[in-house]
Amino acid sequence: MNEPVIWQAAAHLLAYPDERFWRRLPLIEEAAQPHFGGFLTRATELGPGELAAHYVDTFDLNRRCCLYLTYYADGDTRRRGESLAALKSRYRAAGWEPMEDELPDFLPVLLEFAALDPSGADLLSDHRAGLELLLAALTERDSPYADVVGTLCATLPPITAAQRTRAARLAAAGPPAESVGVYR
Repeated sequence: MNEPVIWQAAAHLLAYPDERFWRRLPLIEEAAQPHFGGFLTRATELGPGELAAHYVDTFDLNRRCCLYLTYYADGDTRRRGESLAALKSRYRAAGWEPMEDELPDFLPVLLEFAALDPSGADLLSDHRAGLELLLAALTERDSPYADVVGTLCATLPPITAAQRTRAARLAAAGPPAESVGVYR
């Protein structure tokens, strides 16, 4: 299995399915075969309009299917800001500058970095609990994107007991929240 190719393909497949997505789909299918077959079949069946609507419904309107990985561990807290800054620093230390129009914890951004830099695999493993929660939520919704995240998880080392426990805790409690400055 060629992880960097799979990660780069997954980065494109997890991006919003705009015109560029559909133009690149044949190249991605060829480069990443036999991976992502289930997703590619369902995406083609749905077509551009339905897949775009599914993407928005899944990732933009459903907190359980968040593509911003620090959200799982940090929620909407100040600590998340620190996590985002740490990710940016890690990218810059590797000589990589992500585009300014996306947060550094956006899964396609992490995947592009992982495809280009060997330390990226560690970053993905650091977010394994969040990836497992995302996979479970996508599977529960019968989303074609479950195939993409499942393939991604299969490229990572097996989930550890600690990561499994962390994922279970996050699933039960949800992401952290702050109530500083909130009146009840």
